[in-house]
Amino acid sequence: MTNQLMEVPTPAIPARRQARRDLVAALPWLLPALTLIVTIVLFPAGYLVWTSTRDVSPVGVDRGSAGFDNYVTLFDSPALGRVLLNTAVWVVGVVVVTVLVSMALAQFLDKAFPGRRLVRLAVIVPWAASVVMTATVFYYGLDPFYGVMNQFLIDLGILDTGFGFTRQPVPAFLVAMGVAVFVSLPFTTYTILAGLQMVPREVVEAASVDGAGPVRTYWSVIFPVLRPAIAVAVLINIINVFNSLPILRTLTGSIPGYDADTTTTLIFKYIQQDRQVETASALSVVNFVIVLAVIGIYLRVVRPMRDE
Repeated sequence: MTNQLMEVPTPAIPARRQARRDLVAALPWLLPALTLIVTIVLFPAGYLVWTSTRDVSPVGVDRGSAGFDNYVTLFDSPALGRVLLNTAVWVVGVVVVTVLVSMALAQFLDKAFPGRRLVRLAVIVPWAASVVMTATVFYYGLDPFYGVMNQFLIDLGILDTGFGFTRQPVPAFLVAMGVAVFVSLPFTTYTILAGLQMVPREVVEAASVDGAGPVRTYWSVIFPVLRPAIAVAVLINIINVFNSLPILRTLTGSIPGYDADTTTTLIFKYIQQDRQVETASALSVVNFVIVLAVIGIYLRVVRPMRDE
């Protein structure tokens, strides 16, 4: 009888043990990113929540636990309602106008015309310049006495005399919104322009041959392809605009009271002017929760990654 060598099957490694081995093998590569997340994101966030429950003196001395008293003080503030309304108007207004103008601008820049490269480079300028510098130019340009922009409006006959655009809450807030749109256009425009490069030209031509007009072609052929790019642009703009401080601080920071404030600028005023670090921490936590809620609702409703 011929002896047959039989291979003994190697016992399979349990799935959980294999998963642990894979995790341990990946840790050296993940450690730098995890360290950055813990030290730059999680620790400050945790410390912020902890500070919001402490009684902190104006000079920064921790005097013990305050429980939820800081949140009670925050929600008892008579200015909070106006500030929350300003924040909603600020975010919705800036993001909507930015996206609409960027869609039109991207459509224009996608066409072939002489000097297109120079125009595309010019669009980047507001993005390349410092936000504080841009806001400062508008602040002094709109000065009622020696502002170049104010004088230009007088020369055109739009104004009879210099108007203090940055001296009153509502005009200053509207100017700040305009500046925010101005500095947000480059990123949004180029994001949508990148999406336009993904539109198949033959499909657009086929729609035209089938008798579809420009509006019908845009909404039925082009817009569905642009949807992911627009969704990403809107999401990033919501986060940036919601947390924007330099523009409002530069253009409305000298106005007394809270009529031109958003939650972000109110946090700054609590710290710098009122020396209420604990109340500012409580508002920061509320701000963070609002941002997460808005983003969660947006992603739930829009679902930017779903298949068309």
